[in-house]
Amino acid sequence: MKSQPESEIESLRRELEQHNYNYYVKATPTISDFEFDTKLRQLQELELANPEFFDPNSPTQRVGSDIASGFEQVAHVYPMLSLGNTYSVGEVQDFYERVRKGLNEDFELVCELKYDGTSISLTYEDGLLVRAVTRGDGEKGDDVTANVKTIRSIPLRLHGDYPSRFEIRGEILMPWSVFDELNREREEQEEQLFANPRNAASGTLKLQNSAVVAGRKLDAYLYYLLGESLPADSHSENLKAAHSWGFKISDATKVCKTQEEVFEFINYWDVERKNLPVATDGIVLKVNSLSQQRALGFTAK
Repeated sequence: MKSQPESEIESLRRELEQHNYNYYVKATPTISDFEFDTKLRQLQELELANPEFFDPNSPTQRVGSDIASGFEQVAHVYPMLSLGNTYSVGEVQDFYERVRKGLNEDFELVCELKYDGTSISLTYEDGLLVRAVTRGDGEKGDDVTANVKTIRSIPLRLHGDYPSRFEIRGEILMPWSVFDELNREREEQEEQLFANPRNAASGTLKLQNSAVVAGRKLDAYLYYLLGESLPADSHSENLKAAHSWGFKISDATKVCKTQEEVFEFINYWDVERKNLPVATDGIVLKVNSLSQQRALGFTAK
């Protein structure tokens, strides 16, 4: 039977995880910031008084630590490839034709926004975040797990029916409002300003002090699942599943069956992206079927 402190600690953790998900992923908070902070302080005090119940994935770990530590280099299980670029209507049409000829069967394309941040690869085992690695040179990157744990929109513990082990990739971003505020502070202190939110997000992720990272209010969108036992052969279905486990997946995603639908998406977001709270720098087109992706080779993404 569990002791009272252990039961209290577990109950508070579950409650705070739910509130965190409601606020940062669903954008529908159900309690005030003051109430959340009060409960978080209560949990911190209970954990300090009962260190035998320490959990590296507790909501209290999101506040970060001021203990500096160097980053360990970690090899990627799946290389982090760069995207092929297209800059004109003609080049998108050429891409569509290459896919059509390469497959010689019906296919769907998934259109997504290309968020302008810094790439990250997250590994989950048994529903817990165990490692966060930067893109690095594509073959290996820096282990920035302690810093990533401070990002409230990244789940430390999943819910639902997820694979026992998988990787999910995405983009860590600094919202425009946070970027503007940070540069205002730097200007007052006569420090060099960040050129854009991407540089600010990347620089923040490489800080040795995770408590400072926690204060920078980074955000994240996840966009690609990798693993041996994924829920579906369809990229779009895998994203829906990831959303149900607690990940923040962009609403600006569309499955397209024709070139016309692709161009509708591009034209709509070419204007609408200016109203987003974070920076974007283009559109990503992906073949929806993972088996078709493998048949084409990953250059067709």
